[in-house]
Amino acid sequence: MATQAIKAKNEESGITGAASGIGDRIKGTFSDASEFLHDVRVEMKQVTWPSRDDVVATTGIVIATVFFFGVFLAAVDWLVQRGVTYVFKAFGV
Repeated sequence: MATQAIKAKNEESGITGAASGIGDRIKGTFSDASEFLHDVRVEMKQVTWPSRDDVVATTGIVIATVFFFGVFLAAVDWLVQRGVTYVFKAFGV
């Protein structure tokens, strides 16, 4: 049923072969890609980029935070492991 609808649509638009209009589609694809890249360049010029000092400061904060939570979670993991081991020993499992 869908095939019949496609054939009817193609006949209405004057497309007779499967390869008809492929050149237009390729040209359209390249022009769409070119327009997209142009829009990306325009938008990237409008971006407010951080300064080097801002990047260095925030990178230091991120590294310190990751280190802190790594140590904290390692300590919590160690305590939970010890607690579970103690409970298993207490009940003889």
